[in-house]
Amino acid sequence: MRALARSCTHMRENERVTSATRQPETPAAGIPPRLIATDLDGTLLRDDQSVSPRTVAALAAAEEAGIEVFFVTGRPARWMDVVSEHVHGHGLAICGNGAAVVDLHGGPGTHQFVKVRELARENALDAVRLLREAAPGTVYAVEQTYGFHQEPDYPKLHMEIPDNLAPAEELLAEDGPGTAEPVLKILAYHPSIDPDAFLTLSRLAIGDRANVTRSSPSALLEISGPGVSKASTLALCCAERGISHEQVVAFGDMPNDVEMLTWAGQSYAMGNAHPDVIAAASGQTDANNDDGVAVVIERMLERL
Repeated sequence: MRALARSCTHMRENERVTSATRQPETPAAGIPPRLIATDLDGTLLRDDQSVSPRTVAALAAAEEAGIEVFFVTGRPARWMDVVSEHVHGHGLAICGNGAAVVDLHGGPGTHQFVKVRELARENALDAVRLLREAAPGTVYAVEQTYGFHQEPDYPKLHMEIPDNLAPAEELLAEDGPGTAEPVLKILAYHPSIDPDAFLTLSRLAIGDRANVTRSSPSALLEISGPGVSKASTLALCCAERGISHEQVVAFGDMPNDVEMLTWAGQSYAMGNAHPDVIAAASGQTDANNDDGVAVVIERMLERL
């Protein structure tokens, strides 16, 4: 279970989706949706991490109408139990902000990685070095397909026990722990910098060596491979199905959703969304605790 099967598809760093940077536009009139892409935390899930009965019914109705539903999240695959019973026919979810496509059919603890877009250790080490220089006091954790490792001073932000405690440079070394598994992303936390300021600073410092975003209300950044985002991996999945971006309806609430919302033909910021998300989306719906995703799906199905 700890070792990733060699059958995983490793996507190269130069696989980019240029259309993911498209500017927001008015939803295309008369184009029936074929796929719903929704974030989880702060979007589909209520604050208590539940999926409401209304939302469950709306997702099932969309699938019954022939519209695929993809969960597109920053969560690692092992945190997908909360929605694994709602993936319906295809069973797939995009995890780690686009770093992995995971088949959840087997249920909790038995998921399989269908695609992996890894963060090269060299790039990860560059990002750590540059961010240590730009923001002293930053601490790190390393997210792999199955493993999770962190520095000793990294706060207990996640409900799990790390596999290893060591400086990030040791965790990311070629002979470091978990070398048999690809690195999906690194997490960078700062105890005192404003979260938005930390994101801006980090993007300037790291440049094109990695993709930097955030989904937490705290100063916690998520650093993936160059060109790896929810939008670019969703675009790859849609291309495999012959689905265009005009046929996608997307939902989100935090900066890690911006590229996806910009790329999709129709997109909705939640009522509780970050200002950058509201600016990127083509529409807005109710807050996550008020079933904002279900509200849009119900109206959409009425028009079909």
